[in-house]
Amino acid sequence: MNIELARDQMIEHQVHAWEVFDERVLNTMRQIPRQQFAPPAYQGVAFADAAIPLPHGQTMLPANIQGRILQALLPSPSDIALEVGAGSGYLSACLGRLAARVRSLEIFPELAELAQRNLFAAAVNNVSVEAADGMQLAEQSSYDVIAVTGSLPLYDERFQQALRIGGRLFVVVGQAPVMEAWQVTRVGEREWQRVSLFETVIAPLVNAPRPSAFVF
Repeated sequence: MNIELARDQMIEHQVHAWEVFDERVLNTMRQIPRQQFAPPAYQGVAFADAAIPLPHGQTMLPANIQGRILQALLPSPSDIALEVGAGSGYLSACLGRLAARVRSLEIFPELAELAQRNLFAAAVNNVSVEAADGMQLAEQSSYDVIAVTGSLPLYDERFQQALRIGGRLFVVVGQAPVMEAWQVTRVGEREWQRVSLFETVIAPLVNAPRPSAFVF
């Protein structure tokens, strides 16, 4: 496989074509070796327009969604970022190239270790990966950007509460077949603004609360 050609086609036909226009984001996705974050059996399709299977039933999100996440957050070089759901570490690495420091939470210890190894191999040294449940997050006003990589069937305000004023949150809310990606910005001590970005379907965050089943 011609890695450079496959990467450039991914950027042009998947990411840029899905309205990701920010050059910092596009350049970051060009620089991070995506194939190194895919399991060995899937490295040949690392640039395909599809989710890539990971251990424990998790997936590496398609590049177009990852590009939209990065563009919605637009971390600056001084920002402190939180990622909920490291997976194999690719989005973590991109955030690390854009932000000053990244804390990434991954509920499966095996994946947390995998992500940290991948980040080390890619020479991304400002990302720390912890084996922890993001649904237990209790911090307040601590982060400039937060990326939640699993969907929330029910919106949980703990993530927006963890933003500093001016901070941005990316989150997908709802249940299949219709979920909505939101950008949430904290504009005051008790005020947030929400923008609907696009519709998508991604797997729910482990341990995220779900609506009660309707019983006739």
